[in-house]
Amino acid sequence: MKILVATDGSKYALRAVKYAAKLIGWLRPAAHSITLISVHDNTNLRFANSILGSEDVIAFLHQRSTAELKAAMKFLKTADIDHRSVIRTGHVAQEIVRFAKEGKFDLIVLGSKGRSAIVDLLLGSVAQRVLATARQPVVLVK
Repeated sequence: MKILVATDGSKYALRAVKYAAKLIGWLRPAAHSITLISVHDNTNLRFANSILGSEDVIAFLHQRSTAELKAAMKFLKTADIDHRSVIRTGHVAQEIVRFAKEGKFDLIVLGSKGRSAIVDLLLGSVAQRVLATARQPVVLVK
């Protein structure tokens, strides 16, 4: 089974990584893998791009993603679970779904921040968008 876990460095994302690792443990780790994905939205950074240059903005977002992936990668390495990491920029939910489709993942695992239903209704959430558009099963971990 190929599992894609989206992480933003939060405690909720780390819970999702730990849940995915538990699933792998139940399924005999040798035949399964986890891919961590960190996505930063660069669509609203046009102003920063015009001042700093797009290469500097991309480098900054890459540094943030690398830092956010660190705890999850350490956990999986300690647990001796086959994994890799991917860094993308763009609309977060769209990139997660696109990568899951391209990589033919069997499952997407996301951490849920547990905001109220009213806030999610007004603002939306990455988790809701992934749930609505992904073709794979999606597990939300609180």
